[in-house]
Amino acid sequence: MKKDEILQIKIELDGIEPSIWRRFHVERNISFHQLHKVIQAVMGWSDYHLYSFKVGDDEYQDEKIEDFYDMGDDLLPARKTKIDMLKAKQKILYTYDFGDTWEHFLTIEKMLPKDSSMRYPVCLEGERNCPPEDCGNAPGYYHLMKVRKNKKHPEYKSLIKDWLGEGYDTEHFNTQEVNIRLWKQFAKKVDKKIDGRTKYWVVKK
Repeated sequence: MKKDEILQIKIELDGIEPSIWRRFHVERNISFHQLHKVIQAVMGWSDYHLYSFKVGDDEYQDEKIEDFYDMGDDLLPARKTKIDMLKAKQKILYTYDFGDTWEHFLTIEKMLPKDSSMRYPVCLEGERNCPPEDCGNAPGYYHLMKVRKNKKHPEYKSLIKDWLGEGYDTEHFNTQEVNIRLWKQFAKKVDKKIDGRTKYWVVKK
């Protein structure tokens, strides 16, 4: 394993059609917890809930899960385990929110040499907006989308205007917006400005 290798990963949300997916690059020496943070940013989730990664027979979870469940000795720590054991063509199950149980399928598409001119992690492409948090998995999402189309629906005001907002667009996805989120999350802020407005970001080492 080379420390300077990059993993190209495709992630797809299960249970929603048309597909909601992303393709991104991450450094191979990050932890599963850092990969979770990347997924939250590229998918558009808000990181409100617990998560797990299932790799073969092994399951990696945030150690905070022990505050809610008695995991015994079976807990594999996501914060302390790096993803450097992952291989090309390998498939992983990522579950977010043990209430709604959003399952995502990750495919390690290939390994690449690190490009010194690039900032990592970086999102390459994707399609469609992520579902709203806490909407009740696919059935709740489809119900919400049905209500959203009918302003005369008795649930419209409570579910849409007072919660989802009028601006939610199921088809919206912008790679640049995702990368801004990634760079801000994985960078430290520099107080240097131009004309009192522009802020610079430098990647954490």
